[in-house]
Amino acid sequence: MAAAGARLPLALLLPLFVTFFASPASATDTITANSSLSDGQTLVSAGGVFQLGFFTPASSTARFLGIWYMGLAPQTVVWVANREAPITGTTASLAINATGSLVLADPSGRVFWSSPQSNMSSTGSPVGAQLLDSGNFVLQGGGGAVLWQSFDYPSDTLLPGMKLGWDLTTGLDRHLTTWRSTGDPSPGDYTFGFDLRGVPEGFIRRDGTVPVYRNGPWNGLQFSGEPEMEPNNSNFQFEFVDNASDVYYTFLVDGGGGSGNGGVVSRFVLNQSSVQRYVWPPGGQGWSLYWSLPRDQCDNYAHCGAFGACDTSGGSAACACVHGFTPASPRDWELRDSSAGCRRLTRLNCTGDGFLPLRGVKLPDTTNATEDATITVDQCRQRCLANCSCLAYAASSIKGGDSGCIIWSSPLIDIRHFPSGGQDLFVRLAASDLPSDGDGSRKKNVVVAVVVSLSAVLLVGVGGFFLWKKLFRNKAGRFQSAQRFSSFDSSVPLTPVQLQDRSKEDEAGQSSDLNVTLFDMDAIALSTDNFAAWNKLGEGGFGAVYKGQLEGGQAVAVKRLSKYSTQGLGEFKNEVMLIAKLQHVNLVRLLGCCVHGEERMLVYEYMENKSLDNFIFDKNRSAQLHWSKRFDIILGIARGLLYLHQDSRYKVIHRDLKAGNILLDKDMNPKISDFGVARIFGDDTDSHTRKVVGTYGYMSPEYAMDGVFSVKSDVFSFGVLVLEIVSGRKNRGMYSSGEQTSLLSQAWRLWREGNALALLDEAVVRAGTHRSSEVLRCVQVALLCVQERPDDRPHMAAVFLALGNPSAVLPQPRHPGYCTDRGSASTDGEWSSTCTVNDVTVTIVEGR
Repeated sequence: MAAAGARLPLALLLPLFVTFFASPASATDTITANSSLSDGQTLVSAGGVFQLGFFTPASSTARFLGIWYMGLAPQTVVWVANREAPITGTTASLAINATGSLVLADPSGRVFWSSPQSNMSSTGSPVGAQLLDSGNFVLQGGGGAVLWQSFDYPSDTLLPGMKLGWDLTTGLDRHLTTWRSTGDPSPGDYTFGFDLRGVPEGFIRRDGTVPVYRNGPWNGLQFSGEPEMEPNNSNFQFEFVDNASDVYYTFLVDGGGGSGNGGVVSRFVLNQSSVQRYVWPPGGQGWSLYWSLPRDQCDNYAHCGAFGACDTSGGSAACACVHGFTPASPRDWELRDSSAGCRRLTRLNCTGDGFLPLRGVKLPDTTNATEDATITVDQCRQRCLANCSCLAYAASSIKGGDSGCIIWSSPLIDIRHFPSGGQDLFVRLAASDLPSDGDGSRKKNVVVAVVVSLSAVLLVGVGGFFLWKKLFRNKAGRFQSAQRFSSFDSSVPLTPVQLQDRSKEDEAGQSSDLNVTLFDMDAIALSTDNFAAWNKLGEGGFGAVYKGQLEGGQAVAVKRLSKYSTQGLGEFKNEVMLIAKLQHVNLVRLLGCCVHGEERMLVYEYMENKSLDNFIFDKNRSAQLHWSKRFDIILGIARGLLYLHQDSRYKVIHRDLKAGNILLDKDMNPKISDFGVARIFGDDTDSHTRKVVGTYGYMSPEYAMDGVFSVKSDVFSFGVLVLEIVSGRKNRGMYSSGEQTSLLSQAWRLWREGNALALLDEAVVRAGTHRSSEVLRCVQVALLCVQERPDDRPHMAAVFLALGNPSAVLPQPRHPGYCTDRGSASTDGEWSSTCTVNDVTVTIVEGR
């Protein structure tokens, strides 16, 4: 064979020589002052990590000069030169001109992009431009001096070693700007960079001015609003520099972050109002979403307004006023619009004020705050007390213990509570508004005589209480007889007209009032041991739910709306009227209500197993839900929703269907609850609202984005809920090193790969009692329900039929909502799609 090869004609050998000399190993990483880079040619960094050249985005015919990872498919572009001037109808080349600038121009001299003119007085003429393994494209002068670098002019991507922030000496602002779309790298509407006013913070802004997300000030370990940034992470090292010449953030990756060094490859991308960190693990087959911001509704800038705090510990975002404040617009708060924030209950008098500690929070917007890193936290407190305009203070650093000082003299905006992490914020209150367990700022002079007197009073009081309780049990009934709403006592702040149900007429064509059992306030208090903490079943944005026991031993659940509940008076009446008329085995049953002054309570049948989310999202309790029970729960929810949409007297759109609103009785039968935001509809036409209410993660795209809701909105929520029941995973954004963080994305990918059974909860898999055909049918039905277009989603009648009929022929689902890719295929033929959980990236907007 060797001898035969030696006799090959020269014409046949030439292609082999061309291939050899054109191989990546021989590719250059530099253009010199005497050379250029034309379309069709590329630069390759020395280690084969990055490549620079001309490319055409998907769904475009224009050419752009950019940098992308070499050897990673699909092509991932990290920097674009001519973002604002695409090359069309001609060709262009990159060269170094006589003034020391990089210039991208066509043969006629038309310039599409150029770097700033270099200062050649001290460094001489540029000797070349080199593409480094870091992804930085550097224009170099004599002695290796850097005249210009692409790292100083980011596109939408931050790479390891890049600086996001300011060079205060030159005034250079390094910030990210989104692409206009996946096929158009021109600058989009969103930017991410640092605001230097007050204490530096990172902001995502829309249209350059409107804040969308804020990461909080740096506290020595991480940004205040990002406690998940582990300072000792084995894969990432974070650094924030704030001195006289620089303010910037940067990160490094173990192994350097290149694609050819065997380490983790990572990039930080601004993607249409969200910041996402992607990783490509060693030996991995694609990009994995490591974390994404904003994470949920509470990350939306100023979601709860001034002096309001957002909390998702109840499963969904809920706003509450800081202690000592009350809603500035109670009516808007009742409609779950808290943007107006809160106002102070008692004016400050400067001399007798104290401080309320808020633990584990994201510090408020520091744009107008002041910082002094040289003093102690105690000195900070004294400085704030001495300044009558100071409204709050906090430590500026928590590294190695609290130190330094940040002081706020303007309204506190964009506070959120974290279940773990966060910082301590001390809010100034009038002495009369401080809780008894405040920070000790009020004087606590204890007098022995007072203690003795109080002890005596207490002994008498305890004896009197037991005597009263005995007499009261004999005198008071547990509840009053049933009354019509129109016969409420006039002291109740609801008129008879308000309490009549005029939304529908009965069969005789007459407006009918509701016959609802009215419970006495004292009887409710007695049945719950005066709303004792040990009887509390749970708490949400509306208030708390308590277990009670009526005379005769009947257990009940009492939903006590807080004074400034996110469920207002209108929603209270709405829930009473709806649920009193709706009777179904899969709907929770209303036993009555109580209205007393500003108190509003609903009394339900007691559900022994509380809500579904307590089981499916708990690793220990999820094992109690074997597959057959999960399938029964899915069928029960579908049956209840079908009743609401089609079979009930009043057709109802629930609008807040989620795992937390599915209650389970002693036999684990599901019952849909919480009709506070439900709406009656008369036909299948869409409705519009300017107030989007409900829970992110379950909202349909058209409702979350445009305020359009219909029965198909509930169908979408049902599809999400089915996927959660099957998988035991929440459909919400989270920090994770895993490959998938979006349940919709994972389900869609596994379905297209023919591996949908891999979605099944491991607790069910270990039990080994599931029926694969039922699991696959549930996943397919769920994906049909979460399709992006409402018209593509089935009605609940078809859903229930499909779930209950193993022989039903089902269509193939189309891509689900919140997928940014509309079904494009990459060059290697692999399907590419990216789904975003809507509680991460969707902002409440007015209907367009």
